[in-house]
Amino acid sequence: MSIFEKTDASLLDAIADLHEVPQGAYNIRKNGQGFARQSSENITIETKTGKPGINIYVKPFTKNESVHIPVIITQSGVEDLVYNDFYIGEGADVLIVAGCGIHNSGDKKTEHDGIHRFFIGKNARIKYVEKHYGEGEGTGDRVLNPVTEVTMEEGSFCEMEMVQLAGVDSTVRETNASLAAGAKMVVTERLLTHGKQTARSNMEINLNGEDASAQIISRSVAKDESEQIFYPRAVGNAACRAHVQCDSIIMDNAKVRSIPEIAANDADAQIVHEAAIGRINNDQLLKLMTFGLTEEEAEDVIVNVFLK
Repeated sequence: MSIFEKTDASLLDAIADLHEVPQGAYNIRKNGQGFARQSSENITIETKTGKPGINIYVKPFTKNESVHIPVIITQSGVEDLVYNDFYIGEGADVLIVAGCGIHNSGDKKTEHDGIHRFFIGKNARIKYVEKHYGEGEGTGDRVLNPVTEVTMEEGSFCEMEMVQLAGVDSTVRETNASLAAGAKMVVTERLLTHGKQTARSNMEINLNGEDASAQIISRSVAKDESEQIFYPRAVGNAACRAHVQCDSIIMDNAKVRSIPEIAANDADAQIVHEAAIGRINNDQLLKLMTFGLTEEEAEDVIVNVFLK
């Protein structure tokens, strides 16, 4: 029998693709409190002392393991703040699945602010997936403000997938990273806003070591009267490489600002940025409509493919 209620299960499916208690290490937080936890032989989860949150320790050379740390909020008026630190041992290779889902059926603001710090050891590799989702028939706002700080040692690799595709009224995302020699970071943001929702993403990647590299990709769709601001910044402090790409589809009366910035403090830094904002391609729209789709259905197909 599942330990999850129907709403819990729906949220966990949306943010972490979980249909039951996961295998391996996990920590599930619900309504500002710990709900379920399990460590594994190679991944230890401990309660933080002095402030809310957890410490996750991955032993050196751990391979093919995962840790799930989703947060769900089902009560209106909850304001939750957590500090989670990840210590990834040398040579490890793990998947980390996070994310937050809010179901707000009341008239009070419900908010989750997660501050995540990653310390990635020499030659270690992680894939981090964070999905945000909101739902509920209430009038109270659903607010998510994530902070992500990454420190990467020599030769390490970090892939981060940040996704927000529905139901979040306000979000401000702060991402900062520091890369040592030979470290590589790939960050992909995917975002959909509608109604009067607002979203801002500030990012700064500092490439401090020789042969460090970074790729930052942002893909977003703004509908109705929503507003988005993207401010990614790549800073080359050594002989390094970085590429910043921001692509947005704007619809209805929405507003989008994209402000990619690149900075070089070394003559051998190679950093490139590009940004594009535009409407849905009419030719694509018309082609889909010839297959019998309505204009709205065709728009949905284009948006879904764009955000994959």
